[in-house]
Amino acid sequence: MADPYQNNTYQQQGGDSYGTYGEGGGPDGYGYPSQEEDAASDATEGHDEEDQMYEGEYQGIPHPDEVKAAQRAARAKARAARNAVSELEELSEQYEEIMEDCGHGKFQWTLFVVLGLALMADGVECFVVAFALPSAEKDLCLSNAEKGMLGLIVFVSMMVGAFLWGGLADKVGRRRCLIVALAINCIFSFLSSFAQGYGFFLFFRLLSGVGIGGTVPIVYSYFSEFLQMDKRGEHLSWLCMFWMIGGIYASFTAWGIIPRYGWGFSMGSEFQFHSWRVFILVAALPAITSLVGLTFMPESPRFLLENAKHDEAWMILKQVHDTNWRAKGQPEKVFTVTHIKAPKTAEDEFIEIQTATGTPVQRWAVRSLTLCKLVRRNAHFALLIQFSLGHSYYGLSVWFPDMIKHLQYEEYKSRVKVIERVENFHFNFSLENQIHKEGEYINDKFMHIEMRSVKFEDSLFEDCRFEDIRSTDTVFENCTIRSTVFYNTDLWQDKFVNCRMDNTTFEHNKHGCHLDNAEENDVLIYLVSFLGSLAVLPGNIISALFMEKIGRVKIIGGSMLISAGCTFFLFLSFSQAAIIALQCLFFGVSAAAWNGIEVMTVELYPASKRATAFGVLNALCKLAAVLGSSIFASFVGVTKAVPILLSFAALTCGGLVALKLPDTREKILQ
Repeated sequence: MADPYQNNTYQQQGGDSYGTYGEGGGPDGYGYPSQEEDAASDATEGHDEEDQMYEGEYQGIPHPDEVKAAQRAARAKARAARNAVSELEELSEQYEEIMEDCGHGKFQWTLFVVLGLALMADGVECFVVAFALPSAEKDLCLSNAEKGMLGLIVFVSMMVGAFLWGGLADKVGRRRCLIVALAINCIFSFLSSFAQGYGFFLFFRLLSGVGIGGTVPIVYSYFSEFLQMDKRGEHLSWLCMFWMIGGIYASFTAWGIIPRYGWGFSMGSEFQFHSWRVFILVAALPAITSLVGLTFMPESPRFLLENAKHDEAWMILKQVHDTNWRAKGQPEKVFTVTHIKAPKTAEDEFIEIQTATGTPVQRWAVRSLTLCKLVRRNAHFALLIQFSLGHSYYGLSVWFPDMIKHLQYEEYKSRVKVIERVENFHFNFSLENQIHKEGEYINDKFMHIEMRSVKFEDSLFEDCRFEDIRSTDTVFENCTIRSTVFYNTDLWQDKFVNCRMDNTTFEHNKHGCHLDNAEENDVLIYLVSFLGSLAVLPGNIISALFMEKIGRVKIIGGSMLISAGCTFFLFLSFSQAAIIALQCLFFGVSAAAWNGIEVMTVELYPASKRATAFGVLNALCKLAAVLGSSIFASFVGVTKAVPILLSFAALTCGGLVALKLPDTREKILQ
């Protein structure tokens, strides 16, 4: 049988040989023609090699080329000590050496910004609905159940997106899938800002979330394949910082736009475009910017090699090499790679044989079963760690602001005014935070006023007139209403609980819901979000600086155990300031754990399954977020013990399991 790789070899200047791919120097091949002549001409063009002297020579600092050569010699020695080296391992080592030759420079930093903006868009998506909801609930007439569904749909759609786009990225390419995913997010975010009904708004936000859900698994897989081993942990950790920037961006734009109720327009009563819709449009800018930037970026060469597209991969690697060395002022550096070997594993051949026959269901089952085996074989602990951290982090992310709102409400209730038996009075001023008990309102007029948090209990209204009333959280309970007119009000039937009405009329009721012009703790809400996002900064910096020094395992395990300890301080959270401080502490510590997990997930899986496995784990994390946010929110105002103990147990378990993960610090990307 003919060797399927006899025409696929890699050669590198310096004597290393890895077989043959194509014919170097031919017009149809991508061998680098006349290397020695080209290198000589480039080197002598306004440059004298003999005049060059490494500036660290007098300080006893080894030249970077010497360090690189020593690392390669060590890997070659380790490879020789092994009885057999698979073709996948051989390709991985070859690719690592190519990336070392390409260096780390302008190309990686450009890609860093472009992909960072995509990650920033993911961070923004998590906040958009939460910030817009207080205004949207009035504009769209949302019930509590509908508000809960909108909050839930964010994580559900991102879960679906992570699973879908992760798998597609390993089949059709990282860049292509990321472009399509971001385009879907941008399109449906734009449409959601104009949706006038709850159904359309929910549908468009669902599709928007499916699009943005693919960014995390694709971005990390994509960027890691342009990084050499000693740069990977640090720069992937710096990349995580863009998620924090997304939260800060969302907080600032929401604070600056949503309270500006004049930033909108209306076309009659059927089409309203208020300031919260402007915020949704502005929130899509990071995704749009990243989408534009991606059109100038190439596909991952490692993905292309896995799919036998050697020529394209060679051209992209040469582009990376030349871009970096020109930016460093060394255009004479020659890309010495002539041919690249791209083996195919026996497992892939088996899958292709199995999926080439049978029904579509059988083909899907074969691929799904293979993927499950891969995930279980490589990192079965990663599933538990992602779930435990996602459950606690996102659960507490909902619990912190809800607890602050609960404390605000309790404080508000403590200042309530109880008014009894008001008779023959003309109300021409707004009513707020009042309870009217057993009042008798005879020939009273309520004219051109606002009612905020007002409750009428066991009261009698006779021959009264309510005109031009706007209300928020106002209710009539066990009241008797006789010969009373409600003209141009938003007091509908659901505001009257167990009330008896005789000869009462409702004329020209306000249609739709109307925005409340008064700010309700806007500053504090946005400030809490901003501080929570900013608190992630120390965790990002520490993890980036120490990821390569102390390793991923200790970063993940240590951060999760410290986060577990932080949760016990929540028993002392009796004030808003205490909750905000503990929120910042928890987010700052857990950020390091997240960064370690993202880096390790990239390193645990081979290139052919990396984005798929990452997508599965990220989807599981979003499922944990759905469960955590739902469970924790249900205990707000009931008890602190359950959320605190659940978080402590999950984080402790995850932290201990993390210590059993393999150390991938000095592992070549497979």
